[in-house]
Amino acid sequence: MNKFPLFPSPAKIGLLGVAFDENSSYKRGSALAPQRIREAFFCDSSNLWTENETYLGADGLFADMGDITPSAERMPIETEQAAGKLYEAGLKVMAFGGDHSVTYPLVKAAAKNHPNLTILHFDAHPDLYDDFEGNPHSHASPFARIMEAGLAKRLVQVGIRTINGHQREQAKRFGVEVLTMQRWRDVFNLQFDSPLYITFDMDCLDPAFAPGISHREPGGLSTREALSVIQSLNANIIGADVVELNPTQDVSGVTEMVAAKVFKEIVAKML
Repeated sequence: MNKFPLFPSPAKIGLLGVAFDENSSYKRGSALAPQRIREAFFCDSSNLWTENETYLGADGLFADMGDITPSAERMPIETEQAAGKLYEAGLKVMAFGGDHSVTYPLVKAAAKNHPNLTILHFDAHPDLYDDFEGNPHSHASPFARIMEAGLAKRLVQVGIRTINGHQREQAKRFGVEVLTMQRWRDVFNLQFDSPLYITFDMDCLDPAFAPGISHREPGGLSTREALSVIQSLNANIIGADVVELNPTQDVSGVTEMVAAKVFKEIVAKML
């Protein structure tokens, strides 16, 4: 059951869970993530205060659309419509759960309400394939779709450590700023002068910190490093998502607690 009220006044952050993993190319399970992140958010092992001492338990702070469970055919339109209702209500949007293909319709909704969007993308993978294994809507392709549709004026990727020749060409084609793991600290020098959307793939983290993911790629960010990047941002963050948590691969609920922590710290920066 959702503990956040629906469209309270004056809400500031709209919440949306997208329980969908049919565009995953490897293991399924991320459709289970939205409810697990909600549970971790309210888990008694922690509290509702963020590191900058923002209290996220204040009445009326969140407006909750709940979790949608769309089919593969309906996911793009249902996700865009649900997020769009939150943006149109004047809210910033925090979405969570699902595979990374959900980011395309989430960004479409954001871009309609916030022109000249910049995207900060945390990931082990660039997700720029033009067509992965015959599926142009794969979770390995959302940023090709986003950039070819002109939904963002700028895309900055951090944590990347699996880029191949095709995706390097795609990055060049779309003018993507790829900060591989060797250059992840460069993000502290970036300036964001337009509305910012953050998309956080949990596999940007080293699997030692986040084992509950489908694609484990060693050599990633620590939880503290990722949080430091988020906390350092000086930008108008209008939307975000946390994706690719796979509870079926988790160990003792470790990764869902990390996902809830990332959720909290992004919301703190939104506020």
